Amino acid sequence: MATTHVFTLSDVYRQSLEGTWVLQGWNAAWFGGGYAPTSTRSSVDRINFASDTATAVAKGPLSLARHGLSASGNTTDAWYGGGSGISKIDRIIFSVDTATAVAKGPLTGNRFFLAAHGNTTDAWFGSGREGVPFVTKVDRIIFASDSATAVAKGPLTLGRYGLGAHGNTTDAWYGGGHSGPNFTTVDRVIFSSDTATAVVKGPLTAGGYGVTAHGSTTDAWFGGGVNPGVVSRVDRIIFASDTATAVAKGPLSAARYLLGAGGNETDAWFGGGRTSPSIFSTVDRVIFSSDTATAVAKGPLSLTKSGLAAD
Repeated sequence: MATTHVFTLSDVYRQSLEGTWVLQGWNAAWFGGGYAPTSTRSSVDRINFASDTATAVAKGPLSLARHGLSASGNTTDAWYGGGSGISKIDRIIFSVDTATAVAKGPLTGNRFFLAAHGNTTDAWFGSGREGVPFVTKVDRIIFASDSATAVAKGPLTLGRYGLGAHGNTTDAWYGGGHSGPNFTTVDRVIFSSDTATAVVKGPLTAGGYGVTAHGSTTDAWFGGGVNPGVVSRVDRIIFASDTATAVAKGPLSAARYLLGAGGNETDAWFGGGRTSPSIFSTVDRVIFSSDTATAVAKGPLSLTKSGLAAD
């Protein structure tokens, strides 16, 4: 979505499409699932940061094809949850990342276009759609009991889908989304009081439906989305001043939505997404220390995909 963790250079925050940050290996991001031009996919692409201009390497796959999913994890594994109106959670073990993912979970309902954030011990999957309703609930997955049904937490202040999430070891920030209007609202979930209603923060300057996020221990970068048109903007939320309006950064190399994001403490990689009718395989790298510069094109993914998740 918690126990405090002291970060070293072996750790990294990583973010999903509808979205999450997570802690994990320093050198790679896994982009899983999504909708390609002809069908929904189960494939997982690995981007190695040290060779970030090379085409991604196919890994995984997930246990079934789906899009509109989200992901979170820790230093050894990633959990991909929901998507395509299902509750299943797939666990990818990085040390055997060419094997088919193992089914875990499930979530408390069949959800898609949700967002996720987590720490070393837990992941919080927030909001999304369960059929027609836009839910506010946040499901907590405890990694040590990862075959158990998720426990309902939260809730968020608004029911919405197509949002993004990022945070740190103590809190998660869920931003953007859609439920008729396109929202810029950012909700903060405090893990130590995770049954309480989230606190409104932010807001974003743009980006509603189909936004995604990644960041560091101190900031979150929300990229892309639709509000009202498709945007390339990257918004930075500074956790220490999280009631202030986000600051516009970036931008991405192209306007798009329904993309995924992963990265580490110094950079974020935003991959895939769409601007109808085009679907992208492009991976953009945003360097936090030069965060007003246009993102640098990296990757690409092995397929053009939208509605994917990254960890």
